[in-house]
Amino acid sequence: MTFVSIVLGVILIIGGFSCIATPVATFLSTGYYVAILLIVFGISSIVRAIMKKGHILDLITGILAVIVGGMSLARPGSILAFDGMLLYFIAFWFIIRGVSSIVISVSARKISKGWYWGVIAGILGIVVGCLSFAHPAITAISAGIMIGLYFIEAGIDMILVALAVKQIGDAIEETV
Repeated sequence: MTFVSIVLGVILIIGGFSCIATPVATFLSTGYYVAILLIVFGISSIVRAIMKKGHILDLITGILAVIVGGMSLARPGSILAFDGMLLYFIAFWFIIRGVSSIVISVSARKISKGWYWGVIAGILGIVVGCLSFAHPAITAISAGIMIGLYFIEAGIDMILVALAVKQIGDAIEETV
């Protein structure tokens, strides 16, 4: 099992560098992941609704998620629509996080000496959000690079955990 985890970790790292090398293509493929996630979410919501009996809202949202995810995979143009919406969701998220950071930091100014750092981070978040709205292509490139960095981090983490598990297993075998 350790060997498989190490191999998968290496594959993730290679995939991460590939994503960083082609950030726009990486971002453009995220629509497929969103569609698949919708299908998985939908199926789990349907199962939960059936198991608990009476949660009609879970059943309805699950069915809708499966339909939207399935239609998106069946129609490639809708994947591009997901990608486009995702760009604006990212921009909107930056702005909302920036505003909430400012509000929380200002309300904590009597408690925390470094409250102004939250205000600065909030202002930067709002600026990044506005720039993301104005230049969505830059957001797509940044998101592709971030996905690649995440894959590299996840691969390194997978390898380190596999090696730690192997060392623990070896230590247990020595004591027995």
